[in-house]
Amino acid sequence: MLISQFNLTVALLQQTCVYLVIAFLMSRTPLFIPLMHVTIRFPNKVACYLVFSLFCVLGTYFGLKVDDSIANTRSIGAGLSGILGGPWVGIAVGLTGGLQRYSMGGMSALACAISTVVSGLVGGMVHRYMIRRGLIDQLFDPFRVAIVSLCSEIVHMLIILALARPYAAAVRLVADIAIPMLIANTLGGALFMRILLDRRVIFERHSGVFSSMALKIAARSVGVLRSGFNQENSTQVARIIHEETGVGAVAITDRETILAFIGIGDDHHLPGMPIASPQTLQAIANDEILYADGNELAFQCSIRPDCPLGISLAVPLHDGEDKVIGTINLFEPRTKLFSTINRALGEGVAHLLSTQILAGRYEQQKQLLAQSEIKLLQAQVNPHFLFNALNTLSAVIRINPEKARHLVQNLSTFFRKNLKRSSEEASLSDEIEHVNAYLQIELARFSPHLSVDIDMPEELREARLPAFTLQPIVENAIKHGTSQLMCDGLIRIDALRDHDDLVISVEDNAGLFEKSPGGDGMGMSLVDRRIKSRYGNAYGVEVECEPDCYTRVNLRIPLEAARS
Repeated sequence: MLISQFNLTVALLQQTCVYLVIAFLMSRTPLFIPLMHVTIRFPNKVACYLVFSLFCVLGTYFGLKVDDSIANTRSIGAGLSGILGGPWVGIAVGLTGGLQRYSMGGMSALACAISTVVSGLVGGMVHRYMIRRGLIDQLFDPFRVAIVSLCSEIVHMLIILALARPYAAAVRLVADIAIPMLIANTLGGALFMRILLDRRVIFERHSGVFSSMALKIAARSVGVLRSGFNQENSTQVARIIHEETGVGAVAITDRETILAFIGIGDDHHLPGMPIASPQTLQAIANDEILYADGNELAFQCSIRPDCPLGISLAVPLHDGEDKVIGTINLFEPRTKLFSTINRALGEGVAHLLSTQILAGRYEQQKQLLAQSEIKLLQAQVNPHFLFNALNTLSAVIRINPEKARHLVQNLSTFFRKNLKRSSEEASLSDEIEHVNAYLQIELARFSPHLSVDIDMPEELREARLPAFTLQPIVENAIKHGTSQLMCDGLIRIDALRDHDDLVISVEDNAGLFEKSPGGDGMGMSLVDRRIKSRYGNAYGVEVECEPDCYTRVNLRIPLEAARS
């Protein structure tokens, strides 16, 4: 009796080893990825059901005939499906395995079918218990799986004794198979989970390495290509990728030339050279990722036959319209394997760089739009202002030539500021000088019915703000405010610090502001848009108006930005 049980145990363990080898091989495929985590989503539950149903059926087929029954490892698949997938997955796998066993007949067919469902249910209840108590990681404990498998097999034997007939044969069967099946299923379940756990650790380690590399590359290269997709910036990015990944070489190209090449072979792959690699040209032409490992797809340096590089990965770079604008290439020498991490990383980096290039082009377009808006403002102001200024000069020159000379100087200052200063930003004192040149012409024009009061604290005069910001607001105050009054007009311009903000106010004493459905006029609208675009929606232009009393336009910008 003991010899037969020992022989059956050894035979079952041999079958279990075959079973576990298949599990090990399958763990290297994408089928096992959903099993490396506790299964919650429906598609992963389906994958869990399919994989463990297969192992449940295999456990029966690998089993050994004992009288009119089968000693097997079927309950391993059912129990694990419940532990990882929950009660319903466990029951579904148990039904599948149980029905398959029932179809094979025999004295214990019904009992084995029911016990298989029970094994799945026991695993499922353990799953639910652990999930509710937040002990998810303990579900992957091989010892715990061994205990569940042991309990399931004990229940299996009890069900055979309860249902199989004749009873004497059931007792003899349990006496023959109980110990071998308890040992084989307990060890098999624990080892199966060990395979899953090892695969999970490797997967998480690879994911951690990938994430760490990707984050370092992203942190070091952020914003580099936003200032332009050119040789200088591409070389900087290629050097970062080469340092972080440790690959043999990194190249970045546009559609026709090499922009950067760092690493092995940089003595003959030179920036500015036309692209010679057929793989790179094909990746650009067909918009596809091309991996040449020297086996399935041959790789040979097109510049030097003795070049040590033997493996190439070419990944297209895209602009915002999914048009290929170049490639990023990772290379390894013939003596080194190309890591799958580096393959995935190459694709991720290409997406990162494409996003940076797109963001850079967006910024360039935004800057061009801002410059166009400034030019639009200047085109709107200058002819109108010049016409009025010349009329004023023609009246003043006859009665006060000296004053006319000063007006010509102010007019010259105004137009020189318009034409020569940067369209990006200016100091507050520069803006005041520009506005003052404008106001001197307007004061001569409306004299003596217009006065101006400017109050600028000395400590705020070097604050920076978008250029050509104040003059349109001051012009509005005169054109749509004080010039409409029957009495004397007053323009007040002052600046103050409001916590961390700089607030510049332009106030007239007319109080004639009326908000129109189409906006607050092109000048004021463009100024508001430029400030919001640069600093955010918390900043910009605010208008306060007390009818027939005053209109106050406040320009708010962050003071730290204003001082930068």
